[in-house]
Amino acid sequence: MIETPEESTMSRDLEQLTALNRTYVASVQNCDVKRFDEILAPEFYCSNPDKTLVDRAAFLEQTARPIAIRNLHAFDVIIRIMGDFAIIHAATSYTTADGQQATGRYTDCWAKKNGTWLAVLAHVSR
Repeated sequence: MIETPEESTMSRDLEQLTALNRTYVASVQNCDVKRFDEILAPEFYCSNPDKTLVDRAAFLEQTARPIAIRNLHAFDVIIRIMGDFAIIHAATSYTTADGQQATGRYTDCWAKKNGTWLAVLAHVSR
């Protein structure tokens, strides 16, 4: 069966967002400020697990600090694409600093600007 142009675009967007989601999670685990600087929109905001709301600059600053968790993995990932806007929902598992297994959730919103997907919002709970 031949894909329509819309289906082709949707497939390509889904592939890109799937890869960006993996990159995002890896960047959290590895404190990769450089990669976040590439994939965050100028208007990015993040709601942190401690209930603080930080803008892009503050998020990059907090990302540069070593994190206490390890073995961060996303699962049950749901990617919803609505034109040039997408929402990614997922659960996480990780190991805390004291060696305990823990879980959390996140929701990331992405906007396609000039053909490139950029994160505009993140909401993280643990």
